[in-house]
Amino acid sequence: MSSDNPYKHIPARGFWRSGVAEPGPFGLSALWQSCWTLPSDAVFATFGSCFAQHISRALIARKMNWLDAEPAPGKTPPALAKKYNYGVFSARTGNIYTAAQLLIWARLASGQVPVDSVELWQDGDGFVQDLLRPKIEPNGFVDANEARESLASTARAFARCLTEADVFVFTLGLTEGWVNAVTGQSYSICPGTGVGHFDPEAHVFHNYTYPEILRDLEAAFEIIWGMNPDLRILLTVSPVPLVATASGDHVMVATSYSKSVLRAVAGDLARDHAAVDYFPSYEIIAAPPMRGSFFEPNLRGVVAQGVDLVMTHFFGGLDASGAARHRAGAVDRVAASQAEMAAEDLVCEEMMLEKFNEA
Repeated sequence: MSSDNPYKHIPARGFWRSGVAEPGPFGLSALWQSCWTLPSDAVFATFGSCFAQHISRALIARKMNWLDAEPAPGKTPPALAKKYNYGVFSARTGNIYTAAQLLIWARLASGQVPVDSVELWQDGDGFVQDLLRPKIEPNGFVDANEARESLASTARAFARCLTEADVFVFTLGLTEGWVNAVTGQSYSICPGTGVGHFDPEAHVFHNYTYPEILRDLEAAFEIIWGMNPDLRILLTVSPVPLVATASGDHVMVATSYSKSVLRAVAGDLARDHAAVDYFPSYEIIAAPPMRGSFFEPNLRGVVAQGVDLVMTHFFGGLDASGAARHRAGAVDRVAASQAEMAAEDLVCEEMMLEKFNEA
């Protein structure tokens, strides 16, 4: 019998002892290598859950091309721009937590569904919010027309991100969501927890399964590539645990389910599509060998040292060695002061759920 076997040819990073145990968290290497060679002036658009904001800030800090397709008007001071959620993502979408919500944005951007199809919420004072962007306006819109015009503007900006970017970075955050029992439209947060009023007959909890998430992402990607066949999609999974769960499970068990499913979907999409890649931000922060050392005392927020480690691996594996194309006018960088916001200043609508914790 031959003494040769496949394991004799695996590099050191393929064995736990030499790849993980011996180097330790700060000695890990070759965790990720981009499967693409990008132009040196590649344009990035970033969307998704709260953790996606770290990537946009890191791109700006390194003077790379982060696309801000919906900048704040005129000479808006950075603090006011942040208050109104400008410069957080590449368009003013707010957090996109689920694949179902990404699919809605793709359909809006492509014109497959009209802006008028998006449900609006009206509070007791008459101010209006749309279901996709709760609290995008701190006090709400004056009326439905203003809300629709704003949503249409963001849909156009989202479309520009798809057509002008080289890389669309999307951070998957949650499997849990709420939907309208009649229309099936997905909410960004549960009605009644931040805006609107909860109606148990109309507002239904749904914990998306692997097949559903895969289906929605595949559908979204089909639309996206129809608008820009050359767009590359880089998926990540947020390492940040759930604030709360409506599944009935313990929140730690629910978090494990959510992140495991999202990680599996992202990996399979990257395997099946040459234009999709996966970056392991989740593993760098949340894998057992890290011993939770990169989480804040609340065991949820990620400390700056952890974010820096993630970005070291991200830019270490990113290949932007291709020839520059010098596409004038395609990029509008946000102000450095916005990029330097502290981690606790991340815009996370999900955090509104904590105020209901009476324990």
